[in-house]
Amino acid sequence: MMNRAEFDRQAEAHRALHILAVRDGEAVFRADYDEEIRRNQYSATKSFTSAAVGIAAGEGLLRLDERLTDAFADDLPPHVSENLARATVRDLLTMCLGQDSGFLMGGQRPFLRERDWVRYSLAQPFPHAPGTKFQYNNVGPYLAGVLVQRRAGCTLDKYLTPRLFEPLGITAPTWETDPLGYSFGAGGLFLCVSELLRFGELLLAGGKWNGRQLLPAEYVAEASAKQVENGAEGYGYLFWRGAHNSFRADGKYGQFAIVLPDDNAVIAVNAESREQNRLLAFLLENKALLLGGM
Repeated sequence: MMNRAEFDRQAEAHRALHILAVRDGEAVFRADYDEEIRRNQYSATKSFTSAAVGIAAGEGLLRLDERLTDAFADDLPPHVSENLARATVRDLLTMCLGQDSGFLMGGQRPFLRERDWVRYSLAQPFPHAPGTKFQYNNVGPYLAGVLVQRRAGCTLDKYLTPRLFEPLGITAPTWETDPLGYSFGAGGLFLCVSELLRFGELLLAGGKWNGRQLLPAEYVAEASAKQVENGAEGYGYLFWRGAHNSFRADGKYGQFAIVLPDDNAVIAVNAESREQNRLLAFLLENKALLLGGM
């Protein structure tokens, strides 16, 4: 097994900023290669949107089997294709919505002329039947987040504050918004790595925190399980599946909350890696060191 000094050298080469690990409820590893501050969690945000959907479903605000044509009846294009007509809220969560490329991606959003991103998203082609093609795409989590906000009557950060953020000790996080003021459910949530770790611990515990069930346990189990094929280990409801029976919130440049149920452990990472898959592989290859102790 690699020693700590060599691990730190390689972690910094991978441009890791912070690596934290908890096992059996105890901190077992911490490495800070920079000051811990709130950073953009990029697409790890999607997993928080998934949590909001699970809470909203538990509160009866929405159903996963709702048709998008019902959920967004006032936002549909003049012609609704057969594939769009078949799509449901569940399809928003699995990256199998039926579109052929990614929309509302990071390099696109600053240059969009459209202000109504809901109408824009639904007006894009749906060439595939929902559930048949994995296509990484910000439209699904964005629309899922908008649906929660419309049904709850507040932004995602306001909705999650009493239900998730405050119990986890996360105070007033910044969250990117669209031109109409909706929280952008596909990215742009700013957290520090310790806050991301606590989210992972909540998921490891099946949605329970300090004796309180914050997320429906059934939803956590379903969201973290393999729902669709993605050419790798599978994908759940805005969670990636991984090696060692893991699942994770996964953001650009290496923002990870890796949940390892078989080890009763969580690894949280913030990084600035341009090769985040190599960073992820490095972390999982050195799981024994990370979970073995300080």
